[in-house]
Amino acid sequence: MNPSTAILWFRQDLRLTNNPALTRALASHQYVIPVYIYAPCESQPWAHGAASRWWLHHSLESLNKSLHERGSRLIIRQGNDSLAILKKLSEQSNATHIYWNRLYEPAHIKRDKYIKQALRAQSISTHSFNSTLLNEPWQITKADGSPYKVFTPFWKACVQSGLPMSEHLAPCVFPEISSNIKSAKIESLQLLPHIRWNMPFSSIWHPGEQGAQTHIEQFLSNAATCYKNDRNHPDVTGTSMLSPHLHFGEISPQQIIAKTNQHININKQPGIIENTDVFIREIGWREFAYYLLYHYPLTTEKALHDKFSHFPWEKNYSQNLEAWQKGLTGIPLIDAGMRQLWHTGWMHNRVRMIVASVLTKNMLIPWQEGAKWFWDTLVDADLANNTLGWQWTAGCGADAAPYFRIFNPVIQSEKFDLQGKYIRQWIPEIAKLPNKYLYQPWSTPTSIMHECAIKLGTDYPKPVIDLKETRSRALQKYSVIK
Repeated sequence: MNPSTAILWFRQDLRLTNNPALTRALASHQYVIPVYIYAPCESQPWAHGAASRWWLHHSLESLNKSLHERGSRLIIRQGNDSLAILKKLSEQSNATHIYWNRLYEPAHIKRDKYIKQALRAQSISTHSFNSTLLNEPWQITKADGSPYKVFTPFWKACVQSGLPMSEHLAPCVFPEISSNIKSAKIESLQLLPHIRWNMPFSSIWHPGEQGAQTHIEQFLSNAATCYKNDRNHPDVTGTSMLSPHLHFGEISPQQIIAKTNQHININKQPGIIENTDVFIREIGWREFAYYLLYHYPLTTEKALHDKFSHFPWEKNYSQNLEAWQKGLTGIPLIDAGMRQLWHTGWMHNRVRMIVASVLTKNMLIPWQEGAKWFWDTLVDADLANNTLGWQWTAGCGADAAPYFRIFNPVIQSEKFDLQGKYIRQWIPEIAKLPNKYLYQPWSTPTSIMHECAIKLGTDYPKPVIDLKETRSRALQKYSVIK
């Protein structure tokens, strides 16, 4: 082993297991200094939102605890210039090598290229690795070398190339760090919100690598068996809810595939392969999101398809946008989803598609407004997934025939919230309504409203839009540019 010192730069890979940059650094150097640099200005305009900052705070605490248990510690630095911070830390520690795992957001790619060139110019070796994706975005292309724009052929190509899986164990011991290397406290980053709207988060989420491992084990032992069907029902725990753990790199897609295959081999439940295949396909959608972001970096702000650059969005939409954000549209499934988002930092995936459809198609509010709100309120706010999801639903992104897809929240409620459990949980104001009227309370006879002691427009708002009329309007506007 080289008796030199290396810096391990943690970013969105906050784990010790299956971390290629960490593995290589420990194998190649006698001393390794783990550092996390909080420089939100370098991620603009997509620095962490309020909900994901809460998650980051607790994930850093978890990582630091794991390092302490192994004889090391996480060095925390904060500033506006990661290059300057790395240079200074290199001087303080006599580090000659810096290791990190790659990021794929446009601002981070640009920054990392610059940092790599600047460090090498000063004879500091840099080494970067893939720990986030199954394949690098440039590895999967069509026969003519161009990138895919439709998911199904993309995922078919990924599967044919082989899905990597890995479960390298976390190191048992780390080299001790000199007391001369100082660290800021995690609290000094001021990641926690000043208004404690996030209080319910701690009862739902357990950020950190251990939380991710516990979460996937619970999912595979329970919901995975019925995933194909239950993932569409917001009234049951039918999804993995691993998205925030994946975003912060507390678990890798390779680990998820490895653990899923292990579970299949050990447990021979009927239908397990069929259900887990659908689950792994969702990992494929995440992969596709990063793939598109890499090849089409402007899609964070602009539609993938140029023909949408002049789409006739509404101009004066502030009231409808606010009603949507606060869960006060008068459309129960929409309001339930938006309240779930506010109180938990998460929303069921099917409901995400439905609330996005109503915003962009029924309300004709630009998809960018929805993307910004999700970015600030989701604990799993991920630039690639957020961009893909909003453009897919708005019909301006990677999809074969998107313009006529307009989700009807009433029909979706009747189909996927069969007993109204989800709506009643998040909208107690109308919980007494019979299922027949729960999904569209505006159709409830006055006599039944009186029996239930509910006054529409007072206890719960009347709908801010007419679903039928706005659907017809959207179809007309979309058909012009289809």
